Amino acid sequence: MEHDPRADLLKRLESGYFLPALSVVAIKLMELASDEACSVNDLVALIEKDPSLAIRLLKIANSAFFGTGHQTTTLRQAIVRIGFHQLRIMALSLSLRDTFPMGRIGSFDYETFWRVSLYRSLMAKSLAERLRTGNSEEAFIAGLTLGVGFLIFFDIFVKGKGVEISPKPGGLEELLEWEKTRFGVHHREIGEAALRYWKFPEPIIACQYGYLVVPEMAALPKVCELARRLSNTMLRRSTDFQDLFQDARKSFGLDEEAINAVILAAFEEVEGIAANLKLGMDKEKDLLELMEKANRALSKISEKISALQYGSPKGTLPSFATLREETEGKDYVAHTLQAVAHEIRNPLVAVAGFARRLSGTLDPSSKGGKYAQIILDEARRLEEALGQMTG
Repeated sequence: MEHDPRADLLKRLESGYFLPALSVVAIKLMELASDEACSVNDLVALIEKDPSLAIRLLKIANSAFFGTGHQTTTLRQAIVRIGFHQLRIMALSLSLRDTFPMGRIGSFDYETFWRVSLYRSLMAKSLAERLRTGNSEEAFIAGLTLGVGFLIFFDIFVKGKGVEISPKPGGLEELLEWEKTRFGVHHREIGEAALRYWKFPEPIIACQYGYLVVPEMAALPKVCELARRLSNTMLRRSTDFQDLFQDARKSFGLDEEAINAVILAAFEEVEGIAANLKLGMDKEKDLLELMEKANRALSKISEKISALQYGSPKGTLPSFATLREETEGKDYVAHTLQAVAHEIRNPLVAVAGFARRLSGTLDPSSKGGKYAQIILDEARRLEEALGQMTG
């Protein structure tokens, strides 16, 4: 019989080989929390053996994550608030984060990995709440653990072996194809095997192979995939601001207002959760970079409007290459304006909506607040200019 290295590797992963050693308390917690005979007292006694975990679970129970103003002061209260099911996967996720290092090794930056993972998980939680597609805390865990296979893949095949990751982790499909071609297995297969070994719930495991969005796709994998694309687009400088909204419209029919709410909800919660994950975050820096992305989008819109206002030569708008033929014998200028309005109104509405929503959440005297107001004023000016041209 022909030997299959991929099947052999996955079998070894499913038996725990190659996998990082998680907290003994977290592993035992998985077993206890799924035992119907287990009581709150049993869970308290176990968690008390890991003071660091106990403190972090108390902080999470009191955070905005669970949306309540009532202060939890005991582990018993925290367990009741978090719930047995969520407690076990929350504790495992905290342990999982502790297992891997921070800093940069070769071309891979662990801190950036966890930063993207945290935004992705918070967006998954917010999307699940907005779309009412199951448990929002489960969506958070699914988003947080979505990339865990890459960490293990990196340890097995890349770290200390002189291998350069190509292509970069931003393009998922291309990365998976490269991994499969080079090593016979890709990191999502490794992630699936790891989560099965750690006894994560099946809906969370399903997110590992739910990266191709199809109409019949289950709700949680679909939410996680959209959150992945949102977080990557938000944090990658090379992407355009309006790219944030394209997948949301196509996959879920969400409008700009809904996505703005999801993004800003992630910014509201990120610092508190980051502290519990022992992850350093610079929320203001991330927010300013997103505002800069919005500002660049406004600059492009302004250029298009100015080109029409001041009579740029016909044919300088490449997306309208066929417009002349379509409008033969008609009013060319009127049709050009209509085409321009259709092309730029959506991104303008998206940026303006983001600026309005953001300006209401920031201190007007802060750096971010002042920048948001500048963007909002410019968006209003361009909306008025577009209205005058097409009115």
